[in-house]
Amino acid sequence: MTVAWPRSVGGKILALILALVFLLILISLASWLWLRSSEPNIEDPPPAPLRILSQPIPDGPNADLLRRGRYLSIVSDCASCHTRGGGRPFEGGLGLKTPFGIIYSANITGNPSAGIGDWTPAQFYGALHDGKDDEGHLLYPAMPYTHFDMIPRADSDAILAYLKTVPGSSYAPPANRLPFPLNIRLAMLGWNALNFRPHPFKPDPSKSATWNRGAYLVQGPEHCGACHTPKNLLQAEQQDQALHGSAIEDWFAPDLTGNPRTGLGRWSAADIVEYLKSGRNSHSNSAGLMSEVVAYSTSLLSDADLAAIATYLKSLPASPDTAAGAPDAAAMRTGSAIFFDECTACHLVGGKGQSGMFPPLPGSAVAQQRDPTGLIHLILGGARTAPTASKPTFQSMPSFAWKLSDQQVADVATYVRNSWGNKAPPVSAHQVASVRSSLQLRKRESAR
Repeated sequence: MTVAWPRSVGGKILALILALVFLLILISLASWLWLRSSEPNIEDPPPAPLRILSQPIPDGPNADLLRRGRYLSIVSDCASCHTRGGGRPFEGGLGLKTPFGIIYSANITGNPSAGIGDWTPAQFYGALHDGKDDEGHLLYPAMPYTHFDMIPRADSDAILAYLKTVPGSSYAPPANRLPFPLNIRLAMLGWNALNFRPHPFKPDPSKSATWNRGAYLVQGPEHCGACHTPKNLLQAEQQDQALHGSAIEDWFAPDLTGNPRTGLGRWSAADIVEYLKSGRNSHSNSAGLMSEVVAYSTSLLSDADLAAIATYLKSLPASPDTAAGAPDAAAMRTGSAIFFDECTACHLVGGKGQSGMFPPLPGSAVAQQRDPTGLIHLILGGARTAPTASKPTFQSMPSFAWKLSDQQVADVATYVRNSWGNKAPPVSAHQVASVRSSLQLRKRESAR
């Protein structure tokens, strides 16, 4: 079929206008598709298992045991690691990135074959206390038995009783992606011999019951050190630097000691409680892995347990300050210009932020960590806070990976880390490139 163009001048003009409109639509659509591919969306957290964790447990002979087991599973933050994106709660398959490869979390639903439905209490306690599965195979410490060994037998039994009521799933997680010889579980014999001694929690009689409860929660089931304590070459926690902050999965879990610059020295106990309960406070918003911890664990804890955690954390002595070299003047000028253009709409001039929405940057512990990975990740990949009962609407930061070059990200990060009284080592383009590559984010091709 052929189309006859109008012969009149008016018809030709109309046809030309229609052709231009059609061309503009095509260009707009192509631009939208390109932006969608070059500016990645912030990843949604895994489907929240909050319905399972909050649905009523009917009265019955075991109701009190199951309610207690559910609460203890929340305290132990089982859902964060055992729920993958797009999967069902607790069926595992979440890939945990380690320096040695990827370890996939196990199915811990009530399925008797794929899950733990046929595990005995002794077998489950062995997993938590000794790092062995139901057949005696050694577990990798990505399952934090180095902390869970503090959980007493009665609590272990209650957790298992509850998990057996979680709707069963036949899903089988992928095989771990580890190189030889780490893919041989017997290699863990050497690791355990060097780095693991089962140690039940011993209360400090000179401290209050609240402090001791907080110490137990932080050191044991909440396993805060698994993320926030630096690791040695074998990825064992360096206890002489407990909770001083550590790199993990392309983030940096911040210092939790009393350091006023990088830690919680500026926070009150009430600030800590508010953050753990809602995912944000006047100092900071949760992001990345911590958003899931808040959503599936700390926001569901009792007020007494939150107060206990805050009491313990506020008692920790400050970590030593890290020397920070003077930032390059040219980088600070460039970073200041980028900050004014890209960041002041939310964080305002002077980085003072907007209370309860966008955190202030002066004095920000996240911005001043010795390792800038977390800040780089935020700028490149964006982030969103966890929706919680007290703050159900999340706040988000967009990704700038599509818009800023490695050097520009380095300059603005250096500026934020060294302005308004902040002091931290400068950031290099090489550090940004490394995080960008690990996150598999598209590199900007040309300068601004």
